[in-house]
Amino acid sequence: MRRTSQLTVLALGLALGNLLALQPELAAAQRSEADAQLSSSAQSDASEQKQLRAFLERSISRASSFEDRFAAEVWLLDMSGRMEAFIGDPDQRLALLEAVHFYSQETQLPAELVLAVIEVESHFERFAVSRSGAQGLMQVMPFWREEIGRPEDNLTDVRTNLSYGCRILQFYIEQEQGRLSTALARYNGSAGSRTYSDKVEAAWRRHWQKAPLDWR
Repeated sequence: MRRTSQLTVLALGLALGNLLALQPELAAAQRSEADAQLSSSAQSDASEQKQLRAFLERSISRASSFEDRFAAEVWLLDMSGRMEAFIGDPDQRLALLEAVHFYSQETQLPAELVLAVIEVESHFERFAVSRSGAQGLMQVMPFWREEIGRPEDNLTDVRTNLSYGCRILQFYIEQEQGRLSTALARYNGSAGSRTYSDKVEAAWRRHWQKAPLDWR
């Protein structure tokens, strides 16, 4: 995941510089508008970050168990076969799948969606680190540890990473009223683009699909 970019506002600022020599009054008006947009965008980003921080603080320590143990075991065996192409060791597969199932249930997310996100984000490499510094299976940004007062959390730990990642994704899905494409884009820091959500959907269709999902 990446922090939300303000490249659009910055590009507008550069364009204003070119207009100054030709149309001073118009350029001044546009500069004022751009400043207002920049201020609004910054306030929006800060508000969203504050909301997500509060959401994580409320939910990070909650715990639950499988409601239907038999159904969970059937799911684990099914998904273990699908995961073999990514993780060869069967014990590692089952341990990871149990954790994915657990945190998916905790956050009311389809476990198959979480698996598709992990495939796209890290290809099931728990020690993956992106160029922007995101870590672990679901590529969680480290600043969230400080934001919620848990600086000691290890984001390369499977359960810790899933706990953060699933709750962050849950937050964006709730914010987007269940619209997966826009929620996934926000999770990835690419709001306004379908590129990331299309990748996740493709991974889901190739490897993890069970029950239907609405990808609109």
